[in-house]
Amino acid sequence: MREKIFADVMDKAFDRERNTFVQSYGSRDLDASLLLIPQLGFLPPEDPRVHGTVAAIERELMQDGFVCRYPSRPGADGLPPGEGVFLACSFWMANTLARIGRRDDAVALFERLLELRNDLGLLSEEYDPVAKRLLGNFPQAFSHTAIINTAAHLGELETASASRGNDD
Repeated sequence: MREKIFADVMDKAFDRERNTFVQSYGSRDLDASLLLIPQLGFLPPEDPRVHGTVAAIERELMQDGFVCRYPSRPGADGLPPGEGVFLACSFWMANTLARIGRRDDAVALFERLLELRNDLGLLSEEYDPVAKRLLGNFPQAFSHTAIINTAAHLGELETASASRGNDD
């Protein structure tokens, strides 16, 4: 069954022209959840389709260095356009950047995200980079879970790098 689902997704949810996965079958829209592809083991981080998807998300869903969940436009989801960037999605980007070998970019994004915390160290669901304020549900568990996951992964990379350095 896994192989059938994999083949179906590869056939119907990958835009070969743009070298990126898309939000849903038949769509050209992106969704930040595509950043989870290597984290969930659907494809390995070194796969060119993962790199293409990251590049497409950077081009189409980034706003002031943070990640929007999906394109915001009238009628897309019943919400008015102009939501803030989703903090969990931005942490997913940092995690995926680290996985694809862009550790410096991952750390820079992670540190920028940490700067958004309030005086108690809490984050909301979204952030408005124009008004420079937290938006949405507050505090948001998904944002905090994403901090933990990203910090753990970056820590694992640091430990692995240090171990390799000690073996020389």
